[in-house]
Amino acid sequence: MEFDSSTIKTAIHVFSSILETPAIIILIVAVIIVVAQLGSVIIEWFASRAGKHLNVTRVLTEIAGKNKADTLAILQKRDFQKTQKKAYAMLLGSNIHSVEDQKIFAVQLLADEETRLDGRVAVTDIISRIAPMFGLMATLIPLGPGLIALGQGDTKTLSDSLLTAFDATVAGLASAGVAYIISKVRKRWYQSDLTTMETILEGVIK
Repeated sequence: MEFDSSTIKTAIHVFSSILETPAIIILIVAVIIVVAQLGSVIIEWFASRAGKHLNVTRVLTEIAGKNKADTLAILQKRDFQKTQKKAYAMLLGSNIHSVEDQKIFAVQLLADEETRLDGRVAVTDIISRIAPMFGLMATLIPLGPGLIALGQGDTKTLSDSLLTAFDATVAGLASAGVAYIISKVRKRWYQSDLTTMETILEGVIK
């Protein structure tokens, strides 16, 4: 079966036209997720980070020479994140006595926390990468019918196509930009959390 150039062009046009609606839907979903993530990061700031100043060196000094129960009591009173306090409690509450085994357990706790935090950043990382692509896709696809309408003098179809294209561009870039900022802010927070957690875990192991 032979295909001429017009058949191939028609097939590509049909394929690209089919992709327009999914691209717009994905953009809408991306915008909704970014708005939700923005609200989430603001809540996280006010709920667990605003006004908290943790002096790690002072904490290490306070727990030096203390038994497990006293160490846990001190750590639970400080401004650590809830998941960090849980990790400290798991290490101090375990029946592991060997220092080497405690270090292995501490490494696992730290890795688990890092995986959890990476998962929180993954959503905005993905959106910051794919939103511009789908925005560009939803921008270019309507321009085809718009250009045809321009040649036919149909300004109504042309204006509708241009409006869709511009809206898609704005939605894609805006959602990607906000998602990128959220990811950067959270990565800075979480890297600091992990560094603090690693330091305290090392101080806890005796």
